[in-house]
Amino acid sequence: MYTTILTIHSWLRWVALVAGIAATIGALRGKGDKPGLILMITLDIQMLLGLLLYFVVSPLMAEIRANFGAAMKDPTNRFWAVEHITMMLVAVILVHVGRVLARKGTPESRSMKLFLCFGAATVFMILRTPWPGLAAGRALFRMP
Repeated sequence: MYTTILTIHSWLRWVALVAGIAATIGALRGKGDKPGLILMITLDIQMLLGLLLYFVVSPLMAEIRANFGAAMKDPTNRFWAVEHITMMLVAVILVHVGRVLARKGTPESRSMKLFLCFGAATVFMILRTPWPGLAAGRALFRMP
């Protein structure tokens, strides 16, 4: 089960990143609704899978949670225990806030709100994705 969830979470990141870029560009053009909805749905699924990994099925996270103080001294463990989950939760919140705020105001202000929220969320996702070459890096395409 761990491998399956991790593989789906890994592959779905590409959908989330593409949706984030599409939603950000769509917001600039005043057409951020459908890409924004796809982004929100994708991030919600990613969050659920990530929380399952974090709290239930990941042996690495079980080890980190068992000795959290020591994990904070190791950059790789700190990345998984705090940095990755925090930035991704912020990205999810920003997308939801952007979609709520965009329902109010003029079309120009809606576009700007969506652009700021979707753009920031996309930047946060890019910054805290475990890219290959980083201390906590993972493969670009995880195979089961």
